[in-house]
Amino acid sequence: MSPRSWYGLCCELAKTAKLVANRNQRGLKGGSMSRFSNILVGFVIALLSVLGVESTQAANNQITLAFAEEPPNLDSTKSTDTVSFMVVGHVMEGLTRLGKRGETLPGVATKWEISEKGATFWLRKDAKWSDGKPVTAKDFVFAWRTVVDPATASQYAFIMYSIKNAEAINQGKAKPETLGVTAVDDWTLKVEFEKPCGYFVGLTSFGTFMPIREDFHKSTKGAYGAEAANLLYNGPFKLTKWVHGASLRLEKSETYWNKGEIQIDVIDIPYITSDTNARFNLFKDGKIDFVSLDDQTMQNAIKEKLRIRKFAAGTIFYLEFNHRPGRATANRNLRKAIQLAFDANELVDKVLATPGNLPGVSLFPEWLPGVKGKFRQEYPAKPVKMNDVAAKEYLEKAKKELGGTIPDLVLLSGDSPTASKQVEYFQSLFKKKLGLNLKIDKQTFKQRLAKMTSGDFDIVSAGWGPDFNDPMTFADLFASWNENNRGRYKSDELDKWVRVAQASADPKVRMDAMAKVQDLVNEDVVVLPTYESSEIYVQSNRLDGVVRAVIGADPLYVYAKVKK
Repeated sequence: MSPRSWYGLCCELAKTAKLVANRNQRGLKGGSMSRFSNILVGFVIALLSVLGVESTQAANNQITLAFAEEPPNLDSTKSTDTVSFMVVGHVMEGLTRLGKRGETLPGVATKWEISEKGATFWLRKDAKWSDGKPVTAKDFVFAWRTVVDPATASQYAFIMYSIKNAEAINQGKAKPETLGVTAVDDWTLKVEFEKPCGYFVGLTSFGTFMPIREDFHKSTKGAYGAEAANLLYNGPFKLTKWVHGASLRLEKSETYWNKGEIQIDVIDIPYITSDTNARFNLFKDGKIDFVSLDDQTMQNAIKEKLRIRKFAAGTIFYLEFNHRPGRATANRNLRKAIQLAFDANELVDKVLATPGNLPGVSLFPEWLPGVKGKFRQEYPAKPVKMNDVAAKEYLEKAKKELGGTIPDLVLLSGDSPTASKQVEYFQSLFKKKLGLNLKIDKQTFKQRLAKMTSGDFDIVSAGWGPDFNDPMTFADLFASWNENNRGRYKSDELDKWVRVAQASADPKVRMDAMAKVQDLVNEDVVVLPTYESSEIYVQSNRLDGVVRAVIGADPLYVYAKVKK
């Protein structure tokens, strides 16, 4: 019998015990029945304990999930990946938080004012850390200084460059204490801008902007975020268990200022596996409440007559080239050959084969806002059509520039079935059309990120999801100063247009500049956009209120509840 079946039996026994007890209270039965009811209740409690169910209420308000990968790091100053940010988004809270429809709501800050020169945030006095101490403005000052401190080596430090002196500090030209953020008092935070940033308030819900208490951070002696015990929480949940490579457990925080609105008591993650079929079977067997699907598991879900849901994830996937000197992929003619040999429609229709995915035509997904409408409608990407003849011409130019031959290329990828299928398609495609030998290097999620950072690849299958609701979240991705520019592409022209967009508050000036970035990325083949993702998934009928978020933690269970 499955754990859930045992649990159902226990519930029925509990109801019987309660009925007997109620009859006893009304004097309908004597002492022998009273003893029987006590024994039955004791048996139920013992059995629930053996099954790991702490209480009927806890079990009814628990979500069980499976992760495809383990979060590599839960230090908000260093996290870069969606898995880590998903967990951070549940256990931490910034000055603002995201609502059910993606709107910006008060978080630790109750109100704010913003101008071209800066912003002021007023903090709530009932925001608490998980040890009961108050969250103060000083905790944000310390955290943000830590992010831009070059000693931290944060790959997300660039996201704070709108704050006065942030870039200079991150480049070692100024001290962290000069960052334009000040705790006026415990409940007032003042921010000075390096340049106007109309979307700054929207940034403050993002993971990198989370607070950290200095005394606790120092007590971990460099291991902050590496274990559940090495974190202090101020969000709706707290991480109570983290068995690396195996499981995590999040429990509702009793110190969270808005705990009355949190209806989930436990988010249990007892499974971590990149195998999509294994995760689907866990869902089918009633062991987890949510799972994403690929083309194979989608067919299985259809056979099981499950309700399939769709979510436009807002992420762009691409092949990223290594532009470091000495790499064959630093050669533009080779990149052009690869670009012209690729048909994104074929990848979407025949390889991915799941609904909603769009062919990759730009670094900027189609949902992004522009001046008055959508950015891509106002600034259409220049189309790049597959052309086998032109591809071979560029390949011949590349061979001459590279000494007569193209060396074997290393294609770095994840180890999931979906990732494997894609890179095997690319391996076959470029061998057939261009005669290129691609050696596939499959790695676990954490190791793939490490290899991307160190530059141990020629091409990597990668992607980028938005951090805030503005095209800049994609525009500066391949700026020379951005540590998430894993291929180390460098272009003075691209840097110039990113700077223009950053320095202006005029929407037309900003979008014109980002259109220049869009064109340059395609013309110089900085990356090869492959597709814009749309996720299909199944969710337990017992769940309601799960928010799918383009920006921030996704899925978001802060507003979820279990149907009674």
